[in-house]
Amino acid sequence: MLTVVGEDALVPRPRSRLPVLCAFALAALALVFALLLDTEQFNERARLIVLCVGFETTLYGMCLFAEEWINHSKQRYHGKISRIFQACLNTHVILGVALIILQLKLGGGSLSYEQLSTVCLTCAVYLLSKSMGILGPTPVEISEICEVRKMNVAHGLAWSFYTGYLKFVLPDLENKVTEYTTRKELSSPRLHILLPLNAAAPNKPEDDDNHVVFHENLPELELNRAGVRQRSYKNSIYKITGENNETYYCVLEYATPLQTLYQMSQDRNAGFGERERKEQVLLFYRTLSQILENSLECRNRFRLVLIDDEHTGEPHYLSREIIKHLNQQKGEIHMNPVQEHEHLGHPLPEEGAVADFNRNLDGAFSEDQMNSLPTLMFSLPGPLRSGPVETTDDYGQHGTRR
Repeated sequence: MLTVVGEDALVPRPRSRLPVLCAFALAALALVFALLLDTEQFNERARLIVLCVGFETTLYGMCLFAEEWINHSKQRYHGKISRIFQACLNTHVILGVALIILQLKLGGGSLSYEQLSTVCLTCAVYLLSKSMGILGPTPVEISEICEVRKMNVAHGLAWSFYTGYLKFVLPDLENKVTEYTTRKELSSPRLHILLPLNAAAPNKPEDDDNHVVFHENLPELELNRAGVRQRSYKNSIYKITGENNETYYCVLEYATPLQTLYQMSQDRNAGFGERERKEQVLLFYRTLSQILENSLECRNRFRLVLIDDEHTGEPHYLSREIIKHLNQQKGEIHMNPVQEHEHLGHPLPEEGAVADFNRNLDGAFSEDQMNSLPTLMFSLPGPLRSGPVETTDDYGQHGTRR
C-alpha cells in the first residue's frame, strides 16, 4: 500500500538482526584478544567459563521449576512434569554442561579448589543479579519479543478488527458504492479508516474539523453474527471541503479499536501510559496494514489515514489529511489480472525474418481455428522404425545426394 509522505517517519519498521550481528562481531574480537593475551591457558579458561554459564543458567531454571511445579502444576501444565521441564530449563544448556563434565571425567582431570570456588562465586553473582532484576530483559528486548510473537495488545485488536468487521464489510463495500454512485459520484470507492495517534476517536469527525460533515449512509449490510440475527453494519459518507472550497465525498470512519486503547490509558488498573498507547497505535497501524494487504478480499478497498496528534490544535488538519489521501489515489493504478492485458500498450512492429514468420503463422492458423474447441487428431498406424528421408534443398533440386 502506498503511504502519504511523512507516515514513514512515524510508523516503526520491524526490528532487524543488527544486534545479533554486532554481538557476534564483538564476541569474535574478544576471543581473538583473549587468545593473544593468554594462549596457554585459553582452552582451560574457556571450558571453565562455559561450565560456569551452564551451571548458573541451570540453577536459575531449577528455581523457576520449583515455582511452576509447586504452585502451577495442575492449572498450567495439567500435572505433566515434562511440560514444566521444557518451559523452565534449556535442554541445550544442560547437554553442554553434561558434555563438559563427561569430558573432565574421561580425561582423568578434575577441577581444582580454585576453579570450583570460581564456579560457585559466578553462580552466586548470577543468581543474585537475576533475582534482583539487574540481568533482566531491557524494554527493547521485551518489545521485540512481544512483536515477534504477536503478543501486543495492538496485534489482538488489529486481528479482531479484521476478522470481526473488515473481512466481510470491505468485500461488500464495492457493491454498496456501485449502487450509490448511480446517484452521486464519490471521490474514492475505498473505505478510509482514520487512526489518530492519541487514540482519541470522537463519535463525530465534525467535532474535530467542521470541514468534514456527514452526508448520508450507504445501504446496510445484514449478517447473522454470533447468535445475533440480522446484525446491521453500515458505513457513512462524508463531505469534505477543501481550503479552496472544493468538495470531496468519500466513505470514512474511525478505527473503533482505538477507543479501547484510549480507555485503557485512562484506567489506572490497566497500567497503560501515554507512551505505551502511542506505540500500540503505531503497531496497530502497521499490523492492520499488513493484514489487509495480504487479504485478497480486502486489498485495494481501504485506505489507512494516520492522524498525527502534534497537529491537534489546527482546526482543519483532518480535512487536509483526508484530501491529501484522496488526491494521491488519483495517480494510483490498480489492475486486475483479467483486465491487465487490456491496458497494455501496442507492441513495437516486428521487422525482418521474425515478421515474415509470424505472418505465415497467422495465415496457417486463422482466428476461428484458434478460438474453436480442441479436437483429437489420429494418424494411421505405421512402422515403428522407418528409413531416413532426405529433406535438404539440394536433394529436392538435383534428385541426387552430394
